[in-house]
Amino acid sequence: MRAAYVAAGLGVLLALTGCQRTSYSGLSPQYSAPPLAPQPVPGVQSGNLSDPTMADPNAFPAKPEATTVDPQVAAAGAQDVSKEAILGNWKATNNGLTCDLFLTLTKFGSGSRGGTRGCVGELTTMRSWNVVGKQVVLFDANGSPLARLYRTADNRFDGATANGQPVSLSR
Repeated sequence: MRAAYVAAGLGVLLALTGCQRTSYSGLSPQYSAPPLAPQPVPGVQSGNLSDPTMADPNAFPAKPEATTVDPQVAAAGAQDVSKEAILGNWKATNNGLTCDLFLTLTKFGSGSRGGTRGCVGELTTMRSWNVVGKQVVLFDANGSPLARLYRTADNRFDGATANGQPVSLSR
């Protein structure tokens, strides 16, 4: 029992030795740097700013128009797709808003598990997906089709939601 107290006391003593103040030879409080010399300051200019409503309309480029692909055209020119080719993280665009869409091979209902992050509207209910022929079908939690997409480029899928809203996936 006495050995346990001695060991505990030594442990406390060792811990407290780590709290000692040390000084570094070149950083003692007696050392002080010489004051900095003042630097010249250029004069201040004054004037009127131009009216922002009268600014040149060509000064900034116009906001690009959102490009949407007609689902009928996407279906007609659809490329072959496999589940392995579509796995992973995608940027989903729906109603001009972009969010993240994730597709995995984990079994969920009659398809594979999927989900979204940062989406609004219909895409928030996406829970699973499956490849049916040349289309990728996104399903809600009840297993109802939420959107149908077709591969239109190597890293792009275009289609529409069940309500007819255009939706695209890209990466």
